Amino acid sequence: MLDQPAPFADGTAPPAAAERSPILVTGAPRSGSTWLGNVLSLAPNVGFVHEPFNQHCSLGLCRAGFPHSFVHVTEANEARYLAPMRDTLAWRFSPGAELRAIPTRARPRPPRALARLLRDYAYFEQMRRRGARMIVKDPIALFSADWLARRFGAKVVVLIRHPAGFVASMQAAGFVMNFQAFRRQPSLMEGRLAPFADEIRAAAEPSPSLEANTLLWRILHHHIALLADEHPDWIFVRHEDLSRDPLGGFPPLFAKLGLPYTPAVADGLAQFTSDQPALGRFSIFGTKRRTMRSSAASIHAFRSRLAPDEIASIRRLAAPLSERFYDASDW
Repeated sequence: MLDQPAPFADGTAPPAAAERSPILVTGAPRSGSTWLGNVLSLAPNVGFVHEPFNQHCSLGLCRAGFPHSFVHVTEANEARYLAPMRDTLAWRFSPGAELRAIPTRARPRPPRALARLLRDYAYFEQMRRRGARMIVKDPIALFSADWLARRFGAKVVVLIRHPAGFVASMQAAGFVMNFQAFRRQPSLMEGRLAPFADEIRAAAEPSPSLEANTLLWRILHHHIALLADEHPDWIFVRHEDLSRDPLGGFPPLFAKLGLPYTPAVADGLAQFTSDQPALGRFSIFGTKRRTMRSSAASIHAFRSRLAPDEIASIRRLAAPLSERFYDASDW
């Protein structure tokens, strides 16, 4: 059970329990989850947590210590992860776990790591005392979204992204997928990812190639398609639709999640979707990564980043799965 929040300083009541359920923003990496998560966190009395399923996550923030990307947590293997995730979702920072990890980590250096620990602890404690609702931004938790919804009542928002947009963004960011993360999970390979088993085994070495990134898009969006069939009550939204019409798309999204769409939220949304050049910045606590962007310009950025023959190859490799989400006009 989550901690019961204390009354606010002004005497007003904390949110009802149903309104405090955590919100998971997930999907494929490079699909706008940071952007979406931070827009949602503009709502009053909401806090933001960045990728607790990331194997490089601060152990104070989440002491689970995930061994690799895309861990598939279920009731069968949850023993290692249940208590740590319960603490994280209750805004209980683990300073001891973080202190023990500092000597073993090359970055950040110990003085900076201690400063980060104090900063993040203060943020978590502030959010816990306020009874703040948590926005968990984590594409790496995609294969554990079911578990988070069942165990913790998380409301799930899944982002979908155009295959060429995904590949172009992965290449621009220099991200390389190690498919061993999937091979190390036999139940996942024999179950949901069985259609890709041969291709995953053939991807022996991490590669930044167009083919490898398109394979990753197919794997992740195959799983997303299954989730959409299994969970009609979850929210599935295309990155391009929110980017094209943020002022029309975000208010109903806030309503579905039970988040107040206030004038302050509307003003903040304008900063996240302006026509100014993209800008990334961190909050003073370092736990809330804000990404300012020209949302409309991001939709077709892949056309300037990729050659026509590369786009054609991605379209060929991603079919027929891509046709579930995008039609010819999107290419």
